[in-house]
Amino acid sequence: MKQILLVFSLLISTMAMAQRSTIDKVVWVVGNEPILLSDIEEMRISSELQGTPIVNARCVIPEQIAIQKLYQHQAELDSVEVNESNVNAEVENRIQGYIQTFGSKENVERMAHKTISQLRSDLRTRIREQMLVQGAQQKLTSSVKVTPAEVRDFFKNTPQDSLPLIPTQVEVQIITNKPAVSREEVEDIEGRLREYARRVNTGESDFSTLAMLYSQDGSARQGGELGYSGKNQWVPEFANVAFALTDPKKVSKIVRTEFGYHIIQLIDKRGDKVNVRHILLKPNIQESEYARCIARLDSITSDIRAGKFTFEDAAAVLSDDKDTRNNQGLMVNLDREQMITTSRFQMRQLPQDIARVVDTLQVGQISRAFKWTNEAGQTVTAVVKLKHRIDAHRASITEDFQQLKNIVEDKRREEILDKWIAQKIKSTYIRIDKDWQDCNFRYKGWVK
Repeated sequence: MKQILLVFSLLISTMAMAQRSTIDKVVWVVGNEPILLSDIEEMRISSELQGTPIVNARCVIPEQIAIQKLYQHQAELDSVEVNESNVNAEVENRIQGYIQTFGSKENVERMAHKTISQLRSDLRTRIREQMLVQGAQQKLTSSVKVTPAEVRDFFKNTPQDSLPLIPTQVEVQIITNKPAVSREEVEDIEGRLREYARRVNTGESDFSTLAMLYSQDGSARQGGELGYSGKNQWVPEFANVAFALTDPKKVSKIVRTEFGYHIIQLIDKRGDKVNVRHILLKPNIQESEYARCIARLDSITSDIRAGKFTFEDAAAVLSDDKDTRNNQGLMVNLDREQMITTSRFQMRQLPQDIARVVDTLQVGQISRAFKWTNEAGQTVTAVVKLKHRIDAHRASITEDFQQLKNIVEDKRREEILDKWIAQKIKSTYIRIDKDWQDCNFRYKGWVK
């Protein structure tokens, strides 16, 4: 424990010294987009927070940022849209991961030199940019198709000891119980939001100022502004109200979504996209309500073990999880890059709270009830059942055809994207500070 704290202390002091001694400057220019020294440092610290420090960060990171800017420009040309719900969910997953890795919010804030609110806002911007890049890549490689014969040829021509090692995978079923929000809490939140709306509608306060002060969403730092978005980029309850707004001077009615309670203000409409601000307030849940939910779930699992009904029946009738209720409680793994779904998860792909519980179970065993934070950032209660475990093994054509197909497709995509990047480097204005021109970059042609 003392060694861990010492490492923490050294890391924190080193980063603090680096920040104090660094004068920000433009080190690269890609097209019209500058890359700042602070951008490089930000990504370096972020990689260390995630436990994946980048080797030769000085040279690798600016090239990664430059490539990202090429893709972002392409995403703009292709009118790529990002689902804001997915952005928010990934932000919350990252924040919870940091807290679990470093032990507390306070430790995360010391490591990042930012408050959790600031970190959440920065993550939201960065993740949204990453999703734009993924969207551009998907459009550039949308023509890639691989036949079963090509997959079999790849398998046949690859030595057995060179075939990919498929990590342990699991299939997990879940029953969730969402804690109820007290009437008093709802009335308090709605009263506060009505007061904010009154102050804006009467000209007493500016919406963006109130958002910065009170909103519990990552967009608070931008005054609640979400940027131009299509209707399918938000949850339906929010989108329906946002797209119905016509007067930028007026505030919407209170909107309830899975994320909490919102009020919305129109900024502008542009074609089939709209830009709005919002203020989000999340209800506080009494600890006694979590205790009630956990007791209820433990009672349900006792009845399952007693043979009164099956886990599958309980999931269909008693679970609050809309995504798994009609699937016998079976959790579904959405691979957003490959745009495929599967019931199999590697342990690292499961939410960390669930993975920690699943790791202790035998096949067929049901857990005790526990709390976990879902994709909407809500803390709910759940029980899980380990339905199936597939131990780590070398890929086989019968058991792992889809994984082998993905590998062949990935190789094709990588070839297409490598050619695209090389061509974009040739046709894009690029200027690199002399202190970075000695780097051995992955792609040639950066230094003009």
